[in-house]
Amino acid sequence: MSLPDNSTVLIVGAGPTGLTAALSLIHHGCRDFVIVDAIVEGQNISRAIAIHSATVEALASIDAADVLLSRAIKGKSIRMTSRDSQIFEVKFDHLKIHSAHPYALFVPQNVTELVLVQKLQSFGVQVQRPHRVIGMKQNEKDPYITDVSFEDGQVIRARYIIGADGARSIIRTISGIGFSDPEGPNLSNDVLPQMVVADVTFEPEPVGPLTIEGHLNNTVFSGSVLMLTPFGNHFNDELTRDGKPITKSIFRVACAVPVENGEPPYSPPKEYVQDLVDTYWSDIDRLIWSTRFRTHSAIADRTFTRLGAAIFLVGDAAHIHSPMAGQGVNLAIRDAIFISEAVTKHIHSPMAGQGEIAEARHARALEIIRFTKNFLKLASLTYNPYAWWMPFSLASLRDLMLRILGRFDFVQSRVAWGLSGLGRR
Repeated sequence: MSLPDNSTVLIVGAGPTGLTAALSLIHHGCRDFVIVDAIVEGQNISRAIAIHSATVEALASIDAADVLLSRAIKGKSIRMTSRDSQIFEVKFDHLKIHSAHPYALFVPQNVTELVLVQKLQSFGVQVQRPHRVIGMKQNEKDPYITDVSFEDGQVIRARYIIGADGARSIIRTISGIGFSDPEGPNLSNDVLPQMVVADVTFEPEPVGPLTIEGHLNNTVFSGSVLMLTPFGNHFNDELTRDGKPITKSIFRVACAVPVENGEPPYSPPKEYVQDLVDTYWSDIDRLIWSTRFRTHSAIADRTFTRLGAAIFLVGDAAHIHSPMAGQGVNLAIRDAIFISEAVTKHIHSPMAGQGEIAEARHARALEIIRFTKNFLKLASLTYNPYAWWMPFSLASLRDLMLRILGRFDFVQSRVAWGLSGLGRR
């Protein structure tokens, strides 16, 4: 498909971040943009599943939340359990005094993308596919324009570029922006450095408190964690991959894989995932989708630069971190909304600041990285005795403290506030 020769704004990447950026531009009065993606069609993978209160509010501010609210499961709580009892539960209804959306939305990423694509199409905008960026250079005639080259030989001249093209961002790479852990390389000491995530059905279907919809469950065991989120039958049609209907309830499972077990396969097979969940759940009947990922963190040295055009990095192109606490897609969506608003203001008034909002989003990302690292460390504690003279473990102390603190509403409210993003929009 032919691309236009010129565009005020070019969005590279059409995941949730890029799609949200496009919707935010429209909402704030900018229609002269092009959104491109390197793959032929949207990926039918579920990945991120939690959209927190602050993100729902941000989407509502650009009139992009209604359909998502009708499609998603409204999450009531996040639980932390041991093998035989509940340790702590964060109830989102504590957020009622802070937000009109006192819940987390549990919805697979591909459903989120589908909703956002359909919203974009309602404005007559289509994602241009497949178009892979291979180069950028300052325009020879206008120092505020960048010539963006694509693999098929086409070129777009753009005044603003929003890089929403993921952790391996070509926009970031060509712009010469570094991408590293803010605490420096520390791979040998990473806690829970790798995980496997899968959507599965079980036979027989599990029963009990952890299978009730509306709750995300984290079962901790020595040095690791197993996460379980029941989807019921809400997303069976959207998660079907091979044309074979799914009739049973779907569960999202995620489990840490010890380094000594080696690197997980890229798309772990059913047998591999079964080995991870064997201790806790019944047999996997059907593996719908699976992937592996590292829990490491990284942040771009800066999220705003110029190469002729003003270039902004958002979402995974700007920062990545552990999926613990479900903050990744949330920060990305809010990045996209705020950056696109700033871009639109600058289009209408060139004196409006651009770098300031990028610096603010960069600072917010650093906060999230610290938050998720602490969450990860808490989950990774072991039940091994701390020392011969201290016959109890750090994990046991954690569990005891959380059981006690969880009885107080103000503690639950504080944790819910931290997870919601309302204090770090």
